[in-house]
Amino acid sequence: MVTNGWEPSASPLRKPSLHSSPFSPLPPEKRRREAITAATCLTEALVDHLNVGVAQAYMNQRKLDHEVKTLQVQAAQFAKQTGQWIGMVENFNQALKEIGDVENWARSIELDMRTIATALEYVYKGQLQSAPS
Repeated sequence: MVTNGWEPSASPLRKPSLHSSPFSPLPPEKRRREAITAATCLTEALVDHLNVGVAQAYMNQRKLDHEVKTLQVQAAQFAKQTGQWIGMVENFNQALKEIGDVENWARSIELDMRTIATALEYVYKGQLQSAPS
């Protein structure tokens, strides 16, 4: 018989019991409760670990939603203000056109007045020359 350094014993001949274990002297019910407790602790630890990430993602999403709402309000205000500025610039351009029109009108009137003044002066001088002294 080859021993491989092991002493022959009767233990391989004995059938192991379903309720006994060579690793633990504890009764099977207590080991079952400990296994359930350990599994529960592990599950709770895993859930807690996952919940931290989920909570962080939720907080980040809430911050993003708040920032989006703020940005939407600011964009609407900016659009309104830009519309007002465009209106003011258009009014200013119209006023400049009107000033240009008034300036043009004034130049036209001034030219007409000079023409009339020259004509009156010419007529007056013509009357003076033709009048008997």
